[in-house]
Formats: sequence, C-alpha cells, structure tokens
Amino acid sequence: MNVTISNGVLIASINTLGAELNSLKDNSGREYIWQGDPKFWGKHSPVLFPIVGTLKKNTYTFNENTYNLSRHGFAREREFVVKSQTDKSVVFSLSADDKSREVFPFEFELEISYTLEAQTLRIDYSVSNLSDTTMPFSIGAHPAFALSEDFDSYSLKFEHPESPEYYLLDDNGLISEMKNVLPLNDGELLLNYELFENDALIFKKLKSKSLSIHENGNPLIEIDYSRFPNLGLWTKQEAPFLCIEPWQGFADTIGHNGHIIEKEGIINLDQGKLYETGFSIKIIGQK
Repeated sequence: MNVTISNGVLIASINTLGAELNSLKDNSGREYIWQGDPKFWGKHSPVLFPIVGTLKKNTYTFNENTYNLSRHGFAREREFVVKSQTDKSVVFSLSADDKSREVFPFEFELEISYTLEAQTLRIDYSVSNLSDTTMPFSIGAHPAFALSEDFDSYSLKFEHPESPEYYLLDDNGLISEMKNVLPLNDGELLLNYELFENDALIFKKLKSKSLSIHENGNPLIEIDYSRFPNLGLWTKQEAPFLCIEPWQGFADTIGHNGHIIEKEGIINLDQGKLYETGFSIKIIGQK
C-alpha cells in the first residue's frame, strides 16, 4: 500500500512494504526518485536494516550462535505498520516477530518517519532495543535518484573541497583493503560509468556532510547526511540513476572474524536504549 504526503511544494509516496520511498515530485511534476525499471534495478530507495551490505558467507556469530542474514538485512522486504500520519508526514513501524528472530535474535522497534518541510523531505530513523541484552546492528538508506539527461551531464558537488578515500567491494561483496582517492576538482566530481565498473564506492569517512547533484552545471538535489558517518555511491552500468547512500556501518571487511559485535562500523545498542539518526533530500532545481 502506498501512502502519499504533500505540502503543496513536494509530493512524496512511500510504500508500506519496506517503508520504501518510491516517488518524490515537485509541483511541476518532475520525478526525482528512480522508478525501479527491473532492466537495471527494480527498487527505489530500500531501507537497510539490521545490516548494511554483505556479511562474509552471509553469516554472523553472536553469543557463540551462528545466524544467516542476507545482504542489507530484512527490513526492505517486510510490511511496516503506519503508526501515525498527517498531510505532510507519516511514521512507519516494524517490530520483531518469529520470522525476524530466526536471523536476528533481538527484540526491537524500527520507526521511520517521512516529513515534508518546504523544498525538503526529511527521513528520520529510530531504533529501540527492547531486548535484555546489547543489540548489534547497522542501518542505512539506499535512495536512487532519477537522472533524465545523459549520465555525463551530471556532477556531484561535495560540501568541502577534499580528496576523499573510498573502498571497493571484492567479488563476494566484501570491502577490500585497497583504498583509492576520488578525483575531485574543487569538491566536484564529474560522473561517468567507469567509476562504478567495480560496483559501489564506499566512504568510511568524509569531511563533507552534504553533497549535491548538478545537472548540466545547475544544482538539482542536495543530500544532507550529517547524522551518518559513512556513505556509498552506486549505479549500474548505463542506468539512468545514481544512488547516494547514507550509512551507519557497511559490508564486512575481508579480514573480519564473523563476530558481529566486533564488526567495523556496528552499533552496539545497550538494553532499553534508543538510537536515532536521519538524512534529508532538498530539491533545489525547481523551475
């Protein structure tokens, strides 16, 4: 079921399946979210929980027990409950059940809220640990932005001029040990498909806390990820979209020992505690 919110400037549509944003339009009707053509990639903006990326052999160990958990976790495949709704905002909720406990043995509530404020869509995440033990998890976003012009008509402008290091994934979806430097010119990256020949670019640390997509030199969208420490950039070859992915955590590194509480980037949330984060999408290219 799709839930629609609007503030007269933007209209957003979110599916209760995965609490996934599947449309964001301005009042001219322009669509900013990739519409999920399965020829390239059939999703729009999946929520990544309780892991981000791939585990080594798709397994992890907790308290000497081993669990299987597929890439990016299960939240994107689960039906959320609409907890509250207004014209301009909606809150979705997902709680532990027998199916989730088979792969993630913790009691939790994940709330995701979408709020429209002027030209901005704010997405907030709240994770409650309702277990009687520490709960290890990661959370991330995976929004794909629709690019209506040729791919090389676009560039990314980082908040600060920097020379950010990024990591690539190996054939098993794990983070390799080799680092590369993104070729920025005064904080700007000209897009081309060669950048993504080896899948996603993973940034463990960036000085910039926001970046913008420019179309033919003009600013189009700004993504503020200041509440997330990590970031992924990804597209498919020849696909007319770009994913800008704020993350807390990332795939296993090649040398990880499998113990999830020791996983790089993991959040170990104490019993009864609440973790909150979020990001925003600002439409700055309205005509």
